[in-house]
Amino acid sequence: MKARGAAATPNEGSSGMSERKKLTLPALYEKMAAGVPLTMVTCYDYPMAYLIEEAGVDIVLVGDSLGMTILGYDSTLPVTMEDMIRHAQAVRRGTPNAWLVGDMPYMSYQASDESAVLNAGRFMAEAGCDAVKLEGGREMADRVRAVTRAGIPVMGHLGLTPQSAASLGGFRLQGKSAAQAKKIVDDADALVEAGCVAILLELVPDRVCGLITERTGVPIISLGSGPHAHGQLLIFHDMFGLYPKFTPKMAKKYGDAGKVIADGLRQYVAEVTGGVFPEPERYFGMKDQEYEELLKMLEREGKR
Repeated sequence: MKARGAAATPNEGSSGMSERKKLTLPALYEKMAAGVPLTMVTCYDYPMAYLIEEAGVDIVLVGDSLGMTILGYDSTLPVTMEDMIRHAQAVRRGTPNAWLVGDMPYMSYQASDESAVLNAGRFMAEAGCDAVKLEGGREMADRVRAVTRAGIPVMGHLGLTPQSAASLGGFRLQGKSAAQAKKIVDDADALVEAGCVAILLELVPDRVCGLITERTGVPIISLGSGPHAHGQLLIFHDMFGLYPKFTPKMAKKYGDAGKVIADGLRQYVAEVTGGVFPEPERYFGMKDQEYEELLKMLEREGKR
């Protein structure tokens, strides 16, 4: 199992933007080798990316989960490459130094090696991503090879893969039986052999995650798969109470921003309807002389 290291404190610049160095793939591997746990969160827009940069998060995933958290769909399937590129561009502007991963949306890579390479290239060229992520195991090995041959780092995704949730029986734990767990282990081996530089394990039993972490020479990131990985991922909106439909078991809420915002909106409605807002310090006036001149001008034109 991996050793645990002390959390690093990011350097803060006078401008408010973190002055840490750009995190590269070799730097990620150095942290992994040193036993320093990697931090990873999802992000979809500039304001939240700015805060993530200030916090010093290592890896930022522009996830196709934005289909649910941002666009209000019931799944990730309707998300397009245009959706992903636009949001990845915004996140890159907010966090210039994190290792940024663009999530390949549904049917942007499954159809052919050519579509996989072209769409992965868009993330790199148009959004400044450092890598792309795609779902699937051995069956996606050829796609991984094609993309890596094009010089684009790939993060794999095993366990619960939301784009194929229907065939997996829904959003539930994967790899509970020995046979299912063996397939995930074999898929991880196949992805590494094909060139994946990291693997996300979502909703996999903790000991299965630990086994893959021990035998795999690339960073393993856990999402609801226990502590025995090189790093952890959480969905930003789950962390701060910003997704009202449900909160998964694996999510830890680090603050209830949703409640703060809802309370503020209710107060705003009450103040406007009650004549409290805006207060005099919230708007701008005009000199009496200028206002009187305005009235005279309107009167001369018959508009008053």
